[in-house]
Amino acid sequence: MSIVFVEAVGLVAPGLASWAEGRAVLAGDAAFERQPLPALQPGILPPNERRRAPLGVKLALLAAEQATLGATAAAAQLATVFATSDADMDVVHRLCVALAEPNRSVSPTDFHNSVHNAASGYWSIGAQARGASTTLSAHDFTFAAGLREALIQARIDDTDVLLVAFDVSPPPPLLAARPVPHAAAIAMWLRRQATERTLAQLSLEGMPGPESVMRDAELERLRRSNPALRSLPLLGAIARREAALVHFAVHGGLALAVRVEPR
Repeated sequence: MSIVFVEAVGLVAPGLASWAEGRAVLAGDAAFERQPLPALQPGILPPNERRRAPLGVKLALLAAEQATLGATAAAAQLATVFATSDADMDVVHRLCVALAEPNRSVSPTDFHNSVHNAASGYWSIGAQARGASTTLSAHDFTFAAGLREALIQARIDDTDVLLVAFDVSPPPPLLAARPVPHAAAIAMWLRRQATERTLAQLSLEGMPGPESVMRDAELERLRRSNPALRSLPLLGAIARREAALVHFAVHGGLALAVRVEPR
């Protein structure tokens, strides 16, 4: 598998409000302290769209903004892969409640936001993006599926790709069936060629192995709390600027292996 380069990273998670903050924690230069998410106000959206956007969309776009900061023209040309296990479960819950009522009065805004690829649509509006876009889901293996798709697209389609993985916490009673206690999102700008900003290089490997976990117990609990945060071992290797072979669990007891080399 050919090499793909990580140009930039975005991160929004409890206690890791940005890549700058998260990088220090993941590199071991700062202690992890679990904090609420920051205000989710992605500047890329026009005011009307920002009001209509649900939590999941705002979360995804905030991470995407971080990863493409200062590169507006380039961002509009990127192919995108949005990876989300369940999209916005608040919208799903409100639709289910409305459909259980006698008059079945569904909010037009909720109906508009109910599609799984809503975040991709809002990104295309905010970034004026015209590149190819894929949205996928693979339950707890969603980040691995999204990363594999993005890496393959970058090389086979010869294009730069923005990968965005996100999930939000569902409200009761859905939380009992899908226990995702924390909302989080990550974004990675993947390029075909290295630049002066390149953080690391990635390649897919065929080597099986156990799923990679975090060395810190609190960060390991965070990793397991949200499908998007299965990315933390990979982000940790990038933050520490160390060579690593990171394994992600995938469906059927298999593993996806990604080799990381610092730049």
